[in-house]
Parts: sequence; structure tokens; C-alpha cells
Amino acid sequence: MPYPAKLTAEKILKVALELFERGGPDALAMRPLADALGVRPSSFYRYYPERAALLGALEAHATSKLHDAICRAAYGKAPDAAFFAAAYSYLDYARAHPHLFALLLGPRAPYTAEPGPGKDLWNEVLGIVGAITGNSDDTAATVAFWAFLHGFALLERSGQFGVSGPKGGFERGLRALLEGFGVN
Repeated sequence: MPYPAKLTAEKILKVALELFERGGPDALAMRPLADALGVRPSSFYRYYPERAALLGALEAHATSKLHDAICRAAYGKAPDAAFFAAAYSYLDYARAHPHLFALLLGPRAPYTAEPGPGKDLWNEVLGIVGAITGNSDDTAATVAFWAFLHGFALLERSGQFGVSGPKGGFERGLRALLEGFGVN
């Protein structure tokens, strides 16, 4: 087995991400991760001393990637077009990365608004919604938008829409939010 010095936090995270994307949280055990890296399980504990630390790094990665997707989708668009583009990119991310999406919605300690990927993502969504409402710090409208996105994605993922699907409910919900925000 290779000497552990050949490991980096980035390499461990990359392999952990591959395992997690394929099989979700059950696929991310320390022994299979060590096997995939060709090392002993104890070799990467200096980078991630426990599974929770590795899951935290995966969550930060997922949050950062969702932030990037929303930024790319909304960039350079008029406020209403950016709103729709951000919403669809969120839903696309949830569909393309179901295990990482689920990780973002798992139980955790109350959010502390510390700098980092979560705060960056929130600020981006807050800016998109603020451009719609005219209030750059419109937390209430942003929470409504965020809750709609999370709820829709969870309902879709769980199969709650049934075989007929949501029948345009995503678009209609977004339009209802815009109307509620005072935009016609």
C-alpha cells in the first residue's frame, strides 16, 4: 500500500465524492474508501478524523457546486429571467446529484451564517430575489423561494407527484411567487 503522505485532503474528497454519488451515504464507509484509495483506513484520519468531518466536506463541496450552477444560470439575465434560471438550475442540480442534494437537506445544528459555501449560496439567492422585489435584503421572500424549491425537489424525488407528474406545477409555483412578490 502506498505511503499515506501521497494522500491529500483533495484526493480523499474526490474518491469519497465518487463513492457517495454512486451509492449515497451507505456507500461512504471508511474501509471501502480506504480500499478505493489503496491505503489503510487510519491513513486518512489526519485529514478527516471521522466520517462526520468527511460528510461535512462533501456538504461544503455540494453547496459550492449548487452555488456555481445557480450563478452560471442567472448570470447576465434580467431579474425575472435570472429568477427562473436559478430555480431551474436548482431543480436540475437536485435531479443530477440526488445523494448530494439529500445531504444538503439533512438535519444539522442551527445555521450560524459563518462565511463559507452556505453563506455564499444564500447571498446569491438573496440577490436574485432582491432584484425581483427591489429589497436587497428581502429575507422573507428569499425564504419563500427557497422553501418552494426545496419542497418541490423533495416531492419530485420521493415520487409524490405520481405517474402523471407535476403537470406544470413548478412553473406555476414560480409565477405565483413572482405575483406574491409584486411582479406581474
